[in-house]
Amino acid sequence: MTPLEEILHARIAAEGPMSVAEYMALCLMHPQHGYYTTRDPLGAAGDFTTAPEISQMFGELLGLSLAQAWVDQGRPDRIVLAELGPGRGTLAADALRAMRAVPGLAEAAELHLVEAAPPLREAQRSLLAGHAPTWHDSLETLPEGPLFLLANEFFDVLPVRQFLRNGDAWSERVIGLRDGALAFGLTEPSAQAALEHRLTDTAEGDMVETCAPAQGLAQEIGRRIAAHGGAALIVDYGDWGSTGDTFQAVKAHERTDPLAAPGQADLTAHVDFRALAEAADCPHGSLTPQGVFLERLGITARAQGLARALSGAALDSHVAAHRRLTHPDEMGSLFKVLGLHAPGAAAPPGVTS
Repeated sequence: MTPLEEILHARIAAEGPMSVAEYMALCLMHPQHGYYTTRDPLGAAGDFTTAPEISQMFGELLGLSLAQAWVDQGRPDRIVLAELGPGRGTLAADALRAMRAVPGLAEAAELHLVEAAPPLREAQRSLLAGHAPTWHDSLETLPEGPLFLLANEFFDVLPVRQFLRNGDAWSERVIGLRDGALAFGLTEPSAQAALEHRLTDTAEGDMVETCAPAQGLAQEIGRRIAAHGGAALIVDYGDWGSTGDTFQAVKAHERTDPLAAPGQADLTAHVDFRALAEAADCPHGSLTPQGVFLERLGITARAQGLARALSGAALDSHVAAHRRLTHPDEMGSLFKVLGLHAPGAAAPPGVTS
């Protein structure tokens, strides 16, 4: 039993079953035993690898997409360049390197990182020291101004609630104790005003996931972009709408039981991009598969250019990275890109209005 599991058992015994959202939040961000507060989870020695860690091309192209959005919006002389959940800082570093090619952008951009995990802040501090970043615990403390924002695999770790349709009512999936172990259960059915609209596109027994924190963040991003200008690129796995159980755990690059080792595995759920777009209340482009997005930005030409200096194992790794990022059987279709932009402005390159 993990230290966090003991805490969870005691809490459930005292207070009763908890929602999936409460469980996710405690497992990921408990101050002493949370997954993200106690480790760097990335890379071969960790539990998963994100797109920026696979190849520099990913961050470069996202950076250039935001750079063109900056040009299209009249090159404002001061912008808030922000990333949500920056990992080790690799995406920001690659994006900033590409952005240096655009005259005036480096001088206009102030780098702000929204990161709550101390181990990852330290990694970012080392990699991005030359860019004088400012760290934030939450999006709300970013300064006001034109916002150009990146969020890669950030929204999928925000806590979700799960509801099972029962007639015209919903039973919430909860986590309690059974025979001395953590186990899933269901509440009694009740009406859920927030899910009234889902009665039209679901059937008896369908599961729906909701994520209030994600919608709140999208609303704040949209408010800033609508008020001051800017653009956002949100990259994650998910789809336009949410149906089904997508709650999962990953440990050592393999799927595992999300209740097996609280605090020791990454917990995620698919992102409902429709809910984000509706909450943002600013213009957005069509939801675009990651592979299509990167191909529109010229990843194949960039890959060919980088390949000229490579040979042997390094070349093989480079080719494999290009495939992993773009091929429909790998990350190319599973991951999607939602582009938000200012009213009256074009969508960021790579997505279509």
